[in-house]
Amino acid sequence: MHDLWMDLRIAARRLRHAPGFALTAVVTLAVAIAANLVVFGVLNAAVQRKMGIAGADRVWQVVQKPHGYISESYLDYRDYRERNTTFSDLAAYHISQEGLRAQGSVRAAWDYEVTGNYFDALGVQPEVGRFFHANDEHGANSAPYVVLSDPYWRSRFGADPRVVGTTVEVNKVPMTVIGVAPPSFHGTELFLWPDFWVPLVEVHGASYFNQRYNHNLFLVGRLKPGVTPEQATENLEAIAAQLAKQFPETDDQMGARLVRPGLFGDQLGGVAQSFLLGILLLALLTLAAACVNLASLFAARTADRGRELAVRIAIGSTRWRVLRQVLAEAVLLSAAGGAAGMYASAALLRRLSVWRPIAEYPIHVTIAADARVYGLAVLLAAASGVLPALLTARPIWKTDAMQAMKGTSQPVLRRLTVRDVLLGVQVTLCALLVTCALVGLRGMRRSLQAPIGFNPQGVTLAEMEMKMADYTDASALPVEKRMIAEAEQIPGVTAVGTINEVPLNAGGSRAPFYREGTTDFRSSNSMSPGGANLFTISPGYLKAAQMRLVAGREFTWHDTASTPLVALINRTMAHILFGNAPAVGQHFAEPGPRIFTVAGVVEDGKYGSLTEDPMPAMYWALEQNPDNECALVVRSARSPAEISAALDAVIAKIDPSLPVTTESWPDALALVLFPARVATVALGVLGLLAGMLAATGIFGMASYTVARRLRELGIRVALGAQRRQILRAAMSRSVLMLGLGSVAGLGLGVVASRVLANIVYEATVYDPVVLAGAMAAMIAIGALAALGPARRALSANPAMLLREE
Repeated sequence: MHDLWMDLRIAARRLRHAPGFALTAVVTLAVAIAANLVVFGVLNAAVQRKMGIAGADRVWQVVQKPHGYISESYLDYRDYRERNTTFSDLAAYHISQEGLRAQGSVRAAWDYEVTGNYFDALGVQPEVGRFFHANDEHGANSAPYVVLSDPYWRSRFGADPRVVGTTVEVNKVPMTVIGVAPPSFHGTELFLWPDFWVPLVEVHGASYFNQRYNHNLFLVGRLKPGVTPEQATENLEAIAAQLAKQFPETDDQMGARLVRPGLFGDQLGGVAQSFLLGILLLALLTLAAACVNLASLFAARTADRGRELAVRIAIGSTRWRVLRQVLAEAVLLSAAGGAAGMYASAALLRRLSVWRPIAEYPIHVTIAADARVYGLAVLLAAASGVLPALLTARPIWKTDAMQAMKGTSQPVLRRLTVRDVLLGVQVTLCALLVTCALVGLRGMRRSLQAPIGFNPQGVTLAEMEMKMADYTDASALPVEKRMIAEAEQIPGVTAVGTINEVPLNAGGSRAPFYREGTTDFRSSNSMSPGGANLFTISPGYLKAAQMRLVAGREFTWHDTASTPLVALINRTMAHILFGNAPAVGQHFAEPGPRIFTVAGVVEDGKYGSLTEDPMPAMYWALEQNPDNECALVVRSARSPAEISAALDAVIAKIDPSLPVTTESWPDALALVLFPARVATVALGVLGLLAGMLAATGIFGMASYTVARRLRELGIRVALGAQRRQILRAAMSRSVLMLGLGSVAGLGLGVVASRVLANIVYEATVYDPVVLAGAMAAMIAIGALAALGPARRALSANPAMLLREE
């Protein structure tokens, strides 16, 4: 222990005398370790999906068998609950936004509309008051109760326990606050926290509970002791087969499977986890590059200290003792780099846990560094600090003390060494990460300029859930018409319309469609799997959104409930229904049946995500299909702030109790652009880090080569070698590794772009800008890194070198 302590003291003193080397090594390790810990922490949270309840590993979500179909109807839920033999209980919930009036003000808030047995099925106990239960429900509007979440209780009600028993209004319906959920429970979705919970029977009319085709509930339940997920799946599949025979029009292709709750029935889980795994792999590769970087620095440092180490060996020090001193430096560097990396990652994870990326949505990225994260930190710090130092063991073991003290050059082999290969790998990783960063940046730029079927520039949205003010679909229609008329009078407004759900804004409905004359309306007979995207719009919407009408006409106020049903369809739906024949004037059917006449055809657009393939879409006339969900779309050359203020005044004059959110349409696209922005930032950071590591790696390699061959280079100068020849002798291997690594990195970028295509819009490595940018970046990195060693090689003084000899 005395010798170990002495080695550490000597190592600390030597590092203090080499601050550039020590700072470079610590920063390199800290940044690489922090990047890995942050990505691993996010991935760990996404995989574990902690819900803050006991026995969470027994809780599963029931979704339909076809991927992407994650919701069920209330009647399907009831059948599954009553007929299954593998779950101790099944509950259902729906996520929505409501207007909650309390303390004299109305605010929009997010809630879970849940069945009465929701809390009992999950085994959650209240923090304050009580929860509602299944026996509280006796049909529609029979359980006027509210359970608050802990954060909402604290922020809205000041954590006052006397709030229990008070009356609030949810969409103008009086309800009683009966309890507060514990701080650890935030619902069953991983990142979407509700403000409160209300019974499902309180927010839907009686007809809702008899609509088997209305699939908008998530099912979650706890398995009985001893039952496996496979057994539960078989049981539910048998029930689904029975329902398909009983109700072929709605349940013929439903099926059932189990997924872990927490990411919208795992709909986002596959893409999110694949992306996180890809980023984690890139982060680990960055750490590997950091290790190679440190190995190069240690090698260069050992070469510079060659004479000193030889003197130590010559006066009696063992080679093991010399190696121990090198390893002592590595231990100190790994400890300092690991500690700095853990501190930085913990700070970043804390910031992520309080970050609200999109203010309109209750998204909370709940990540805490647990034992796994810190254990990984210790492992990474030890491995990434000590292993590079071990690569210097062989040169120390093979050092010839007499030759080293005389300064005689060791023969340099022409074959590739392990150090050459490692540098090539490091450059490859750098080129890959730089390429991915450029792909992300270009994809982000394309996403901002993507053809999405409408023009959001110059448009202000006023979004409102009119049910919050107790409007039905029918009673909302005259109010919407008045809003349009009032908004058209605002100075500077050129067009106004409404749409029930804004495209690319986490909303949207889908409906099946059939050829005219269809009598069998099973979903399997629909003209398109999953149906068509469905929107309800008013006259004037096409002009306000600048949607291009390809053929036919747009809606007018003469399209009323007393006139034949009309619809607008997009090009894709027109081609599915009618091929290359003209669509205007032709008909298609909806279940019911309802027959629609095609009034016009509009250009295709994007409806759910920027990366989706062309999808069918149809638009219904507002007067023929009134809807109490409404977004006022107002086009104007005036600033969004001015139009927002004017719209707020107009809506307040019409109904001051109606909560409204006004924002520019580009700002409303924040949610759909969020994954691309996250990917761009993550890839950009890793690309910058990789560039820094590659630069220092090339610098270390070139410095090492020049140090080993300095006397040889001096002799070449004395014999009349030209500057170009000196540079080629000194830098040829580094340049070769730079070229080979860059080409290999671009090749790997082709594979990586396929993964990025799920997140980044039109991700491709074949973009000339990406190729040119990646090559230019690598050339710039190589030139900057080699500048110092090249100048040292060119400044070799033959007289001084021979005098030292």
